[in-house]
Amino acid sequence: MSEKLLLGNEAVARGLYEAGCHVVSSYPGTPSTEITEFAATYDEIYSEWAPNEKVACEVAMGASIAGARAFCGMKHVGLNVAADPLFTASYTGVNGGMVLAVADDPGMHSSQNEQDSRHYAEAAKLMMLEPSDSDECLKYTKLAFELSEKFGAPVILRLTTRVAHSRSLTELSERAEMKLKEYTKNPPKYVMMPAYSIPKHIEVENRIISQTKFCETDSINTVEYYDKKIGVITAGNCYNYAKEALGEKASYLKLGCVYPLPEKLIADFAAECDTLYVIEELDPFIENHCKKIGLNVHGKNVFTLQGEYSQSLIAKVILGEEKEFNKADISIPGRPPVLCAGCPHRGLFYALKQEKATVCGDIGCYTLGALKPLESIDTVICMGASISSLHGRNKANPENAKNSVAVIGDSTFIHSGITGLIDIAYNNSASTVIILDNSITGMTGHQENPTTGKNIKGDPATAVDIVALAHAIGIKRVTVVDPYNLKETRDAIHTELQTDEPSLIISRRPCALLKYVKHNPPLKVNEEKCRGCKMCMKIGCPAISFKDGKSVIDFTQCVGCGVCTQLCAFGAIGD
Repeated sequence: MSEKLLLGNEAVARGLYEAGCHVVSSYPGTPSTEITEFAATYDEIYSEWAPNEKVACEVAMGASIAGARAFCGMKHVGLNVAADPLFTASYTGVNGGMVLAVADDPGMHSSQNEQDSRHYAEAAKLMMLEPSDSDECLKYTKLAFELSEKFGAPVILRLTTRVAHSRSLTELSERAEMKLKEYTKNPPKYVMMPAYSIPKHIEVENRIISQTKFCETDSINTVEYYDKKIGVITAGNCYNYAKEALGEKASYLKLGCVYPLPEKLIADFAAECDTLYVIEELDPFIENHCKKIGLNVHGKNVFTLQGEYSQSLIAKVILGEEKEFNKADISIPGRPPVLCAGCPHRGLFYALKQEKATVCGDIGCYTLGALKPLESIDTVICMGASISSLHGRNKANPENAKNSVAVIGDSTFIHSGITGLIDIAYNNSASTVIILDNSITGMTGHQENPTTGKNIKGDPATAVDIVALAHAIGIKRVTVVDPYNLKETRDAIHTELQTDEPSLIISRRPCALLKYVKHNPPLKVNEEKCRGCKMCMKIGCPAISFKDGKSVIDFTQCVGCGVCTQLCAFGAIGD
């Protein structure tokens, strides 16, 4: 055995390796992405990027039924997509162990909501473990496979952003080589039609009873007694916050399994403490359980439902201690996120703004097109919703079709945009969809997807031909444009908005940050020609600034895309 400083996600991947996992299928989503990226570095594990989380979960289920230990990973909103097969997997159970990891995002660092995935564990009636550091990420991953096979059902591993993206010392072991379990044909177990699923529900309820008994005594839930005037019930990273804030001024019940929750263990701990606090981010999940079994606890009456917690917050609420902070007496301007210099989406959004188009947006780095100065996106709901919501908007009021478009990235289109485009074609919707094809999954850190021609290992793979796909589902009008060419892009948008049939524009240019992209030399501003009109500032390029009444281009950021040169009427920008 040895110790190594590992990222939480990296430790989960190591746990997959040590547990003898055979198959990993995931869709990238911050803060869960690195689990699968690290898993792919182990040749003993078959790893892949799936088109979406539903497919990933189904791949893991299929591998499990075949007798393999299998895994799928996702962020919290990805669990919404995977919920359909997961709920049924609770009924079918497993053959080889199956683990699903979900990473919640308190504080919404990279998400559209603060969803609490613990509710899914309760609703699907599946055991959920929650580690508090990298070492537990590894150990709980291995334990999750053991529990999955012990109780015959998938087990969910819940992380949060801080655990997934923090490093701590982790104890490493060798890989356990797990042979495939024998598959036996068994329709009453795996064919979920009413005659078979009705008795399966009874099994699920009995399983929860058995798991609850297990949680009453297993060491995954631990008690630490210090000063019993204050008792803290907590889990995950909140345990770390509480220990740092309160030290030996409180006693702790750390729940490693957050569903099902024990009753006697919690009640016995409560009986030892004078005042009881439940410290948990997001929803009062543990708190509601405590109240259900008749305990008087402080939870969301003193702690917030929103955002991340901290040591200082806990110390203030429980001990009344205010931490002192040193503040710099300077005014620092805000730095909102911005599309990168040379981003191919910039020209497209500028063209949409010039057309005064209403834009139904989607999930990706291009969501930043909603911010100043581009301000081009009107709505963002979830993966794939841009296309479907545009269709609904235009069917509700056909006049909208003349100035409304949907924008969606290539990876997001594959994830859940195809069915929306089929809906548009099938129901003859006069809607214009724009696919922002930057040849990669950009927002989560350049993962391959089914349109790129490479798999997770970087090996050649079949690439989806978006043009051929559009024609195959009934979209006759398909136009490909280069978003660096503003006139070409705007003309295509203007033309397609005037049509009375479904149409697709593919805005195609690789992400400027891809290593294989060869950029032009950085551009310069001729101060004598510059009139200070600030037209070049309207695209929001971080390489362009304004100083002493003149435009300035930072040569360390500029990639020579040339979009700004098309805005300058005085020819002040050039090589």
